[in-house]
Amino acid sequence: MKSDLEIARECKLESIVDIAKKMNLTEQDIHPYGWYQGKIDDGVYQRLKHKQDGKLILVTAINPTKAGEGKSTTTIGLCDALNQLNKNAIVALREPSLGPVFGVKGGANGGGYAQVVPMENINLHFTGDMHAITSANNLIAAIIDNHIFQGNALNINPDAIVWKRCLDMNDRALRLVKVACGEKNGVEREDAFQISVASEVMAVLCLSKDKKELRENLGNMLVGYRFDESAVYVKDLQIVDSLLLLLEQCFQPNLVQTLEHNPAIIHGGPFANIAHGCNSLKATKLALKLADYVVTEAGFGADLGAEKFFDIKCRYGDLHVDAVVIVATIRALKLHGGVSYENLANEQVEALKEGIKNLEKHIDTMKAFQVPYVIAINEFSTDTQTELDFLIRWAKEHNHPVQVSNVHQLGGAGGVALAKDVIALCEQENHFQPIYQLEEKIEEKIRKIAQTCYGARDIILSEQAEKDIVLCNRYGWNQLAICMAKTPTSLSDEANNYDLSQPFDIHVQSISASLGAKFLVVKCGNILTMPGLPKEPIATQIKIDEEGNVHNMI
Repeated sequence: MKSDLEIARECKLESIVDIAKKMNLTEQDIHPYGWYQGKIDDGVYQRLKHKQDGKLILVTAINPTKAGEGKSTTTIGLCDALNQLNKNAIVALREPSLGPVFGVKGGANGGGYAQVVPMENINLHFTGDMHAITSANNLIAAIIDNHIFQGNALNINPDAIVWKRCLDMNDRALRLVKVACGEKNGVEREDAFQISVASEVMAVLCLSKDKKELRENLGNMLVGYRFDESAVYVKDLQIVDSLLLLLEQCFQPNLVQTLEHNPAIIHGGPFANIAHGCNSLKATKLALKLADYVVTEAGFGADLGAEKFFDIKCRYGDLHVDAVVIVATIRALKLHGGVSYENLANEQVEALKEGIKNLEKHIDTMKAFQVPYVIAINEFSTDTQTELDFLIRWAKEHNHPVQVSNVHQLGGAGGVALAKDVIALCEQENHFQPIYQLEEKIEEKIRKIAQTCYGARDIILSEQAEKDIVLCNRYGWNQLAICMAKTPTSLSDEANNYDLSQPFDIHVQSISASLGAKFLVVKCGNILTMPGLPKEPIATQIKIDEEGNVHNMI
């Protein structure tokens, strides 16, 4: 069997200008970054802003496992399938972070014959967006400490700074650090790093519709507090123009292609377990002007990614989702049903029956948002016909639309049946509604998410969380959206809790304000904003031969 990298390299790529022409764009509309990738000029959206939007399709999934679900693969394959049906479709994705690329998960290009390319470029430095975001974030950090060192005219309390430095790499050693150690280096204090894709700069970039809004949102980001406990914002540091300068090109969406030479817009990459998990609002809105169908995804399972897509991105971006695809695999459902990873290749119908409860909960969540959905069974070679028949029969008995998808092996052709169902769903009337209203109390918004999307019994607020709510109410930050930060692998806040038969509570540890992004980050369980590397990182497995060819890159 060929690896994803081998398949990607066999593809004869079309020039980025030719890909742009498929969207009726001109050579002047594209800023090339080499032959096969580029950025789309800001003038394109302005030219098309009065054009009717296409249909928006969201791909989500069950809770992820190391058995694999194939959400990105399904998203890309569905776009190719729609184009095979002569529908004008574009896929809109997030950019990969170097943390997972060199850590555990690997890249985020899809897999098999449903990939976006050039694979290595996209997974690594791409067009430099991650570097720009990291630089902007750390400019703010540098200015804060320099301001204090140079006399502290804003009267910032060094012990009340909430802004963190960032790095686009998994590095647990940076979770808690001391800065300005030694003489003449500033005021010594404790600080912390988070991964770049969890930074508020990333969230702001992805939730700002235009440069005017980007300027406003950057300025509204919270730096910390003065000694008199009043809030200090980035705009108080007088560096918003410098941040805009750093983010100028980064704010333009990136254009690449699928293996079947269909346009793919990749822009922004916030994690969904610690951020809001969606590609940029600007890229999605642009794609809706350029295509009749836009296929996008939200990170991890529906409990995190889809909830945030609806309650944050759709709310602030005035988006309307026409259809949802819920991706599941036989392998992952069996793992949720109690089968060990080593035994997933064996037929296990009883475990599949138990694991279906996870899928069922995500279906209930989509019903709560009142959006039409279809289950996509992402087929693996180890699936037995008995297991497939059981899952399909269960879905039909419970009136859940379902299709088997094999885009990994067949490309777009393996998703045609799914694409036909999605087209039909897009024509159905739906009555989308968010889970909560912004005017509700903070704790009630959290409770509604926990009970509706996770199936939790209730929420338990720590002493710190209760203090944070009092603080948010005092400053008038109580009418912001909620961005839950919890483990992605379980509906609960415990990573390995697959048993849905026992009631569970969601433990809220702390709540912090991302004022530029217009949401409150609610940290649950043991969630961390700076991941660590595993015992054997992917970085140790990548090899380059004497001819310069890369091997083992995922």
